[in-house]
Amino acid sequence: MQPIILGSYTRKDSKGVYQIQLDEENGMLIDLKNIIQEDNPTYLDTAQNNDFLYTVAKDGENGGIAAYQLDGEGNYSLINRVMLKGAPPCYVAVDGVRQLVYGANYHQGIVTSYKIEEDGSLTLADKVQHTGDGPHANQDGPHAHYADLTPDDRLVTCDLGSDTVYTYNISRDGKLTEAAKFHAKPGTGPRHLVFHPKKSIAYLFGELSSDIVVLSYNGETGEFTEIETVSTLPEGFNEFNGGAAIRITKDGKYLYASNRGHNSVVVYRISDDGKHLETVEWVSVEGDFPRDFNLSEDEEFVVVANQNSDNLTLFKRQADTGKLILKQKDIYAPEVVCVKFI
Repeated sequence: MQPIILGSYTRKDSKGVYQIQLDEENGMLIDLKNIIQEDNPTYLDTAQNNDFLYTVAKDGENGGIAAYQLDGEGNYSLINRVMLKGAPPCYVAVDGVRQLVYGANYHQGIVTSYKIEEDGSLTLADKVQHTGDGPHANQDGPHAHYADLTPDDRLVTCDLGSDTVYTYNISRDGKLTEAAKFHAKPGTGPRHLVFHPKKSIAYLFGELSSDIVVLSYNGETGEFTEIETVSTLPEGFNEFNGGAAIRITKDGKYLYASNRGHNSVVVYRISDDGKHLETVEWVSVEGDFPRDFNLSEDEEFVVVANQNSDNLTLFKRQADTGKLILKQKDIYAPEVVCVKFI
C-alpha cells in the first residue's frame, strides 16, 4: 500500500485534507478518509519523513500556512498557523536542506518563506511582492502561482499575472534576493514548472496559453532562455482550456501535463538532449477539471485529481512508451486539488 495525501477546497462537501491508499498489487485506490479538518487546504507538502505536514490554510479574512504533526497512531495535530491578511497561498513547498517552507499567493501576488522551528512550527521569514500585469483578463495584476527549488537550490517562482519567472537566491534564514527573471510571451500565464533530472532544462506550463515552454537554465546566473514552445491541445480544439499540473519522470524521458477544459493528460516524449517534445497521446481523465495529478514513487501509476467532478482517476503507466492505461475511475474525493504521494 502506498499512502496518498489529498488537498482540497471546502466549498461544498469536503472537510479538508484526505488520505487514500494505492493498492499497487491490485491496481486500485481504496480507503479514502479525512485526516485533517481545515478550511480550503488546497495545496500541501511534508517534511522530515512525513512527520510534519504543511498546508494552505484559511481563517476568515486571513490566509496562510498551517503546520501539523503526525503521531505514532497516524493522527495529525495542529502545531501552529502563520496567517496574513487576505487570501491564502495556492502553493506550498518544503526546503529540507535549509528547513524552510515556501508559499506562492495567487491573489496577493506575493512569495513567502517560513522557517521550520525544531518543534515543526513555522515562523515567517520573508515576503516578496511581485508587480506587473498582462493582456489576458486573468492578468489584472501579479499572481504568484508556484515557488519551489531549482536543481542548484535557488528558489524559482512562476507569476501568472505578469508572465514572469523569477529566480531568487536564498539565505540560510530564508531571506530572498532576486537573481534573475524570465519574461514569457504576453498572455502565457506561467503556472508551474519542472526541471529535467539530468539536463539544465526546465519545462514551463502556461495556464492561459495552454503551452509548454522549453527553457534552458543557467546555473551560474539563474537565468532562463526559451528554446521552443509546444501546445498541450490537439489541433482544432478551440474551446476553453486552462493548463494545470506538469510532471516529469525520473529518467527524463517523458513529460505529462493536465488540461482543464479539454479534460485530458497529454503525454510527451522528451528528446535525448531534453530540448524538444514529441506528443505521444492525449488521455481522457474521466472527470472534469484535472487540477493536479502525480506519479507514484515507482512511476508505475498516475493518479489524477478532478476538482469539479469530485473524483480521482487511476492510470497504469507504461515505462517504455509513456502511455497511460485506465485502471479505475469515479473514485470519490470531494473538491480534490492536490495529489501528494508519501
